[in-house]
Amino acid sequence: MPPEGDQYMSELITPKAILFLDFDGTITQRDAVDVILEAYADSKWLTFEAEWRSGRMGSRDCLQAQMALVRATRKQLDSLLDEIEIDEGLIGLLELCAERDVPVHIISDGFDYCVRRILWRTSKRVHALLRGTRICASRLEARGHLWRTEFPFFHQTCGYGCATCKPAVMRLLNRVHAPAIFVGDGLSDRYAVESADLVFAKNGLAAYCSENSVEHIPYTTLAEVARHLDRWLVSRVFLEDEMETCASA
Repeated sequence: MPPEGDQYMSELITPKAILFLDFDGTITQRDAVDVILEAYADSKWLTFEAEWRSGRMGSRDCLQAQMALVRATRKQLDSLLDEIEIDEGLIGLLELCAERDVPVHIISDGFDYCVRRILWRTSKRVHALLRGTRICASRLEARGHLWRTEFPFFHQTCGYGCATCKPAVMRLLNRVHAPAIFVGDGLSDRYAVESADLVFAKNGLAAYCSENSVEHIPYTTLAEVARHLDRWLVSRVFLEDEMETCASA
């Protein structure tokens, strides 16, 4: 017997596209991990950062080593995270995706603790729009004033040593092979763009895309992403209608 009701219908309907959002520096105005390290880690964290940026260390080993240097209570970390603002264009982008039936997922090299804490204090509208969204990120758990890290998303199979293997997550969440849209900002996103059909990039990711001839749309805010994405979705609908018209002629 086939599955019934909404589950069955969801398996039959292929989304027009799937949107994958980075978190730190993309949804947020500042990188939460950097903010934590700057406030509560031994300065040796900068050495590991340099190793990662030079390509001599994967982000998984880098983050694990850096967070081992942090000395802060849960209350201290929460207070710090509560000061990090999100991009004001997030609601508009999520509303567009809801209107166009485009699923949204958050994939991050950062930590789920930070993602959930920061999104927790956003508006009820954001909470409603994120219903059904998967948050795929590294794990962070308090142990008194120490913090324990885990990397559940394909650390054993990622050849680059990433904290979260974004291409693998994108494949897992897109088994229907819908067009994949990726929005990011930094070096940790450079492998994700290889698995995307449409890339929005800023800061370090935009520089990487330009240097490596990766087609992308530069952006500054998520409001800009929403405007470009709206036009892209409209153009795809137009092309599909034209193809159907030609096929039936």
